[in-house]
Amino acid sequence: MTTANLETAAPDPIRFVGQTDGHLVLIDQTKLPVELIHIECRDVETIWEAIKMLRVRGAPAIGIAAAYGVVVGMQAAADKPMAEFESRFDEVVEYLAGSRPTAVNLFWALDRLKATFAAAKESGKTTAEIHDALLAEARFIHEDDRQVCRAIGRHGAELIEPGNGILTHCNAGGLATADYGTALAVMFTCQDQGKEIHVFVDETRPLLQGSRLTAWELVQRKIPATLICDNMAAQVMKEGRINAVITGADRIAANGDSANKIGTYGVALLAKAHGIPFYIAAPISTFDLSLPTGEGIPIEQRDPVEIIHGMGKQTAPSEVQVYNPAFDVTPAGLIAGIITEKGVISPVTPENVAKVVAG
Repeated sequence: MTTANLETAAPDPIRFVGQTDGHLVLIDQTKLPVELIHIECRDVETIWEAIKMLRVRGAPAIGIAAAYGVVVGMQAAADKPMAEFESRFDEVVEYLAGSRPTAVNLFWALDRLKATFAAAKESGKTTAEIHDALLAEARFIHEDDRQVCRAIGRHGAELIEPGNGILTHCNAGGLATADYGTALAVMFTCQDQGKEIHVFVDETRPLLQGSRLTAWELVQRKIPATLICDNMAAQVMKEGRINAVITGADRIAANGDSANKIGTYGVALLAKAHGIPFYIAAPISTFDLSLPTGEGIPIEQRDPVEIIHGMGKQTAPSEVQVYNPAFDVTPAGLIAGIITEKGVISPVTPENVAKVVAG
């Protein structure tokens, strides 16, 4: 575990060091913004724990971490007979799949690794060669996400006018991906283009990803930003400070219903009431076309301690019942457009989703 200088370090949330016998290095996002600590993950259990405990978070980043998790998890079996190697592979994939249920990128990445394994085995490769192929696929997923982030940023920036105020919820920036992020990629691209904007950041209770992570990223980039409590969003909209809302997503159904951090649905309703366009920014890999609507999206229920002992301080009686869903689902009818690397889906209909995602 190493600590970096908060004032000079740029977010690099995921790095794989070495070859197939290497290890994964993650920013521990639970320590931000006070400390910038990197975790060296040398076994699959550490990577599982990092995903489960939100040390690495954001749908694309979870997928990338899981892909490298397979590589790390297979290291001890790389010189074993094929039957033992394959059994270990199935065990590692199943184990990582149990870390978090909602972010579809986790399962998308694991499916990519399963397809790579099957193709390499079918072609007669040795276990060591299959292990090399798994690392190559994980690296491809990682690098591809960098390009996807930039493309999302370019398409999203076309929707923003100079001087606009943009509200965002949770964190969908570089910390949640391999590069610029999804929602924040739009803000970063506006900055690159010299387009002046002002970002309003919901703190995002109960784990404060907005205040701890998004605000930190915007300060690092020197983008004008104002942090607000979640329950201030309506007032800020009423005052005319917001021209657009842009958030990320963890899973999007075939009709465009989008699951994102709890509180997003409420923000979308407020935007609708104030005539403000609400956008989702997400890669094609976040779509789950097997689900017709958002009703089928599994919603993770998290530990009550996150609310009763928020940020380590007890703020409620230990005996009180707690409801702590990590996500909610915004209906497609509230979404003005979904910004993807292939362009903006608008209006958000099953037909337009299918056209862009499958095209």
